[in-house]
Amino acid sequence: MLSPVVRRGERIMVTGGAGFIGSHLAVELLKAGYGVVVVDNLMRGSRERVPSDAEFHQVDIRDVRRMQEGLRGVRAVYHLAAAVTVRGSCERFADDADINIRGTLRLFEAMRGGDVKRCVVASSMAVYADSAAGMKVGESHACRPQSPYGIGKLCMEQYAMHILPRLGVEPVVLRFFNTYGDRQNVSPDVGVVTYFTSLLAEGRRLPVYGDGRQCRDYIHVQDVCTACRLALSSGAGGRTFNVGTGHGTTVLDVVALLARRYACRPNIDFHPARPEELRNCVADISAAMEVLGFVPRHSLANDYVAAGHGPHESGRQA
Repeated sequence: MLSPVVRRGERIMVTGGAGFIGSHLAVELLKAGYGVVVVDNLMRGSRERVPSDAEFHQVDIRDVRRMQEGLRGVRAVYHLAAAVTVRGSCERFADDADINIRGTLRLFEAMRGGDVKRCVVASSMAVYADSAAGMKVGESHACRPQSPYGIGKLCMEQYAMHILPRLGVEPVVLRFFNTYGDRQNVSPDVGVVTYFTSLLAEGRRLPVYGDGRQCRDYIHVQDVCTACRLALSSGAGGRTFNVGTGHGTTVLDVVALLARRYACRPNIDFHPARPEELRNCVADISAAMEVLGFVPRHSLANDYVAAGHGPHESGRQA
């Protein structure tokens, strides 16, 4: 394992740190001995999720002056603040671009002349083109996003790789696959595991788009946070990594797992497939394993469902 570029005790910023992944990451970094600065505008995040040991700034990342103030003495940034819905980006494409693209550029502008040495940018599997069934997607797979959200994330990646080195900041891009776990917002647009769990708890029907055989890579939020922490490794600079498990699960498999967990027979409503959503996308994580030493510890079947993360434990806030 290569040494980190940021030493324990130094300050790290997490944008979007009051949200689902960001709040978990803040805890992970505090446990690892770093000073944590959380930035969130609380439009979707929750102040109660921010660890008491973290420094908190209620700031929009597009506010360069206030971001410059928060970045003083910060040695690394995890950029997680974003509009996060694939479906929503089709209707609200201008807002999606304003937050994800313009917001990212304003954040980079705030880093100019500062103390930041590394910026880890949270990207998404949504940047990829669809793949054949049974095929794993590596970082060199074609990037042809099917949604404005994916276009924005790919744009963020390219700006990071082009601009940050000019500012003296090493970029690292992490492409998150379908993340699930505690504190995830209950929404039809984000997090099918959490959403279906909530619907089952209320005795409601499950909406499935297409035939339900579309295959995804579901990764637990704690494993995502482990990959984020490992991205501080000195060998990660200038690289892009998939963050998944390497194992695929279809939507109908998710339904079956949840049905067994809650001993129920779910009722499914099938709807036409959505063109903005990939049919097959399972991560090849060999680069993250080799360079970062990343090994996922959780699986959807053995951890989330079997361990009993029930409808009221999955979280209902943004």
